[in-house]
Amino acid sequence: MEHVSIARVALAAATYAIDRPYDYQIPQELEGRAAPGVRVIVPFGAGNRRTEGLILALTDETRLEKKIKAVLTVLDDAPVLGADGIKLALWVRDRFFCTVYDAARAMLPAGLWFSIQDSYRVAEGVDRERSYDAAGRSDHARRILDLIWAAGGSAELGQIRAALGTKDPNPALRQLTEQGILVLETSASRGVGDKTEQVAALALPAEEALALVTPKRKTAPLRYAVVELLCGLGSAASKEICYFTGASPATLRALAKSGILTLEKREVFRRVSAGEVEPAAPPVLNQEQQTAFLHLDALARAEKPAVALLYGVTGSGKTQVYISLIRAALDRGESAMVLVPEIALTPQLLRIFSAHFGENIAVLHSSLRAGERYDEWKRVRSGRARVVLGTRSAVFAPLKDLGLIILDEEQEASYKSENTPRYHARDMAKYRCARNGGLLVLGSATPSIETMYLAKSGVYHMVTLSRRYNEHALPHVFVTDMKEALRSGNGTSISARLHRELASNLERGEQSILFLNRRGASRMVSCGECGAVPTCPRCSVHLTYHSANGRLMCHYCGHSERLPDHCPECGGALNFIGVGTQKVQEELESLFPGVEVLRMDTDTISASQSHEALLSRFEKEKIPILVGTQMVAKGLDFENVTLVGVIAADLALYVDSFRAAERTFSLLTQVVGRAGRGGKTGRAVIQTYTPDNDVIRYAAAQDYDNFFEQEIDLRRLMEYPPFRDLFVLTASGLNEVSVLRACQQLRRSLERWIAAWPSPENRPRLLGPAPAAVAKVNHRYRYRLTLMCQNTKEVRGLLAQMLRAANSDKENRGVSIFADVNPYD
Repeated sequence: MEHVSIARVALAAATYAIDRPYDYQIPQELEGRAAPGVRVIVPFGAGNRRTEGLILALTDETRLEKKIKAVLTVLDDAPVLGADGIKLALWVRDRFFCTVYDAARAMLPAGLWFSIQDSYRVAEGVDRERSYDAAGRSDHARRILDLIWAAGGSAELGQIRAALGTKDPNPALRQLTEQGILVLETSASRGVGDKTEQVAALALPAEEALALVTPKRKTAPLRYAVVELLCGLGSAASKEICYFTGASPATLRALAKSGILTLEKREVFRRVSAGEVEPAAPPVLNQEQQTAFLHLDALARAEKPAVALLYGVTGSGKTQVYISLIRAALDRGESAMVLVPEIALTPQLLRIFSAHFGENIAVLHSSLRAGERYDEWKRVRSGRARVVLGTRSAVFAPLKDLGLIILDEEQEASYKSENTPRYHARDMAKYRCARNGGLLVLGSATPSIETMYLAKSGVYHMVTLSRRYNEHALPHVFVTDMKEALRSGNGTSISARLHRELASNLERGEQSILFLNRRGASRMVSCGECGAVPTCPRCSVHLTYHSANGRLMCHYCGHSERLPDHCPECGGALNFIGVGTQKVQEELESLFPGVEVLRMDTDTISASQSHEALLSRFEKEKIPILVGTQMVAKGLDFENVTLVGVIAADLALYVDSFRAAERTFSLLTQVVGRAGRGGKTGRAVIQTYTPDNDVIRYAAAQDYDNFFEQEIDLRRLMEYPPFRDLFVLTASGLNEVSVLRACQQLRRSLERWIAAWPSPENRPRLLGPAPAAVAKVNHRYRYRLTLMCQNTKEVRGLLAQMLRAANSDKENRGVSIFADVNPYD
């Protein structure tokens, strides 16, 4: 009996509402190449449009109940996802409400993805007259044929759509295809190709090769020079041979034609340069670090999954412990991964890890060029790199024998993805360690409330570093009440205390860092007469004034407009309210004439003026003052920085988020920790309008333990994480009424489910619908429902079913609905 091979395929074109494995028959000519983990092109839908897919599994059938479509072509020579990768993609789909293909896209580098192009050509043997006869009276079909014949017999689908404007070309294309007039062809091109170089090698023993070129040494000295060089090296890149000998590519081709050498292509990897780095010896640990290392290493050697919190004050030397753990993992034949927040992956950190692990390290982050990221991924997959240093998405790196994952600054919000799939790197790391029997180390001076709670509850192991490395003292912190500054007539953002401390640092030749988490010059512009405030035409936010270009800008959609001379409403004078990094820089330059002030925010970072270049200038040129946003708050370690100033500590404290206190405490602690990391004593000035706020007081005292006890009591009372999970359902669309209607439908469905809950003690709570913190972004209105309950498989299954139903409902056309678990915004 004949067997038919069936591939179960996850499709790129399938939305969440219709996402499932689709069955496709594998033609005999593709049977050897079609395997789980490879990508294919398949027809999908009534119009059989070509789409990319990922084979999840293969099955054999003795007979088919119904006719199924066939795989058209295989795109990969080898699987891009192994069995573990496919299981991870399926797990991500279940946990984070996305399609399997969305999960796979997050796991693979952008350079690996294909661009699929459909085109239609006139079939063999069809002439112009026959084609127009087949078109009949269809105006669309005739216009399509006009285009194709004018283009030489073939046209891309995009060109056809453009020619017909708003009209759907599919019925006419189907008519011409079914009659054999047109043939659909699909091509796929990858975003980034493999980089290769030409390599020359001797085809003969060295003595024979020299004997052949020596007689003509004087008349053909370059031939002799090439062979002589290769006798010593064996093989070398053609470009390098030409550089060192002066020979031309033609000389090499002539030698190859003579059979003296061979020319071949060899793959080379595009690498991220860490500059000149001397190999480093194993770090010398102090007694507290050694105790922490031995505890964590014992957990790693136990060969069963574990999670440990490394809780250490800023400057306690957590990085040295990480390096020691990685060295021990490599010695055991295991691989390791270090994840850091995007903002903390500084050139400094890259040089430190490169000095210890050299070519064994691969770097993966969003700022890499597509080719560099693709090649680093290939080095990891092939086993050439056994240590990965990267940001959130590096958690998917295909390391073999993974024994250790380190999540540094684990409380950082940047570990949570804001795009589909909306995962948290900590959850991914826990899954991978559970599958591999590895150790997950969560490192922080200010752990997230959830992590510390689990550590104190005994779910996680906890290891503490209570003192700074080399026994350096923590900075002395001054809290300045900005209300007093206003009363004394100081309307600037620099208080008298901060002014004195900056002047003192300038006298001693020491450096200062000032932190303000708002770019631009002024938060907003307001009319002094009528009170009108310029707002974004596309978003429900006020525009921020940027003095560098004299424009009002939206930080959500990028809208920009010129600052008007007078109020557009009444012609009154405009006032500037609030302060941003540009304004602080201008005030400092006014207070300290002739003193250079460096500013670092997203407005100053560009291709020519990179993050690395600015920090390098600050360190090497000893620029006195650095002003910046979050970019200056983490990962910086400069010996000569002895003063840190926080311009507006209240900025993130009174926002609409239950995480506001936690974020503010963490940020202030991290910023203050930048001071006094060398041999000199550090100082910090925190400027605030609410100096008696407990969060400000605890941050100034670097007292995380008391802050945690207060915050966990509040979370328990409000039933916020870690006591319950938050499922946030967001609906967005161009029509506000449609968005609200979709939210109300979801609310009614959830209310019926909650009403049937068996016990009142742990009954889920439902909040909303309510507008998002910014209700409209880029013309799209956003409303949310919040479900507070435990994150169980039953709850996720129910919400997934509701999302599919809501997104399939014709009444919700134009409305996008998605779910997020424990969001950070």
